[in-house]
Amino acid sequence: MFTKYPLKKLFDRYETIIVIDTETSGLDFEENRVIELAAVKLKLENKTIVVKNEMDYLIKLPKGVKLDGKITELTGITEEQLETEGVEASFAFKNFADLFSEDKTLLVAYNAHFDLSFLYYSLCRENLTHILKKIHMLDALTVYKDRKEYPHRLENAIVAYNLQGKVQNSHRAIDDTLALVEVLKAMEEEYSDLDRYINLFGYNPKYGVQGLKISSVKYLPQPYNAIKKLYE
Repeated sequence: MFTKYPLKKLFDRYETIIVIDTETSGLDFEENRVIELAAVKLKLENKTIVVKNEMDYLIKLPKGVKLDGKITELTGITEEQLETEGVEASFAFKNFADLFSEDKTLLVAYNAHFDLSFLYYSLCRENLTHILKKIHMLDALTVYKDRKEYPHRLENAIVAYNLQGKVQNSHRAIDDTLALVEVLKAMEEEYSDLDRYINLFGYNPKYGVQGLKISSVKYLPQPYNAIKKLYE
């Protein structure tokens, strides 16, 4: 008998789904740093999605590095917060790496190439890049751009799927991560093809892929208003 449950096609393939978001000190993958890292680890138990782990760390900047005021305006995160509430990067990324205990794990983010680029350099500094080698990846932004017209920010997806009363979009990593979980469920309810986007990232044809490409990911140009599904 066919049994439907949330994110069925994804959980049919993966033991866990890890949804992540980062806030960063700038846009340069190599030079700037992750200042907030949030992740939720989802598993399926009795046909119900369960949050098995949830983490949210503010991360101290290296000594002598200052936080741009524009980043504070956008995120609400201040240098003082990072210094008084933040943890060392080694602690944050070691705990992040510990989430990847299952063999079949899917990593999900909104504008995933951005987050993964920062994660790669952060994990490099801690000698932890091995956790990404066998991981499959899903970019929810790529999916959303195939579904809806411009604009394509996470806050637009929240409105499009009528989630305003259920989630927050505060430009803080943990709120955006939890919001993305609900957006993911709503997209699956709308059209059950999320599995077709695994390791498939769209990029703006005007600017190309920014930064290093992930070897396991297929990159395709994706215009603002899609004519057909990117995987077709």
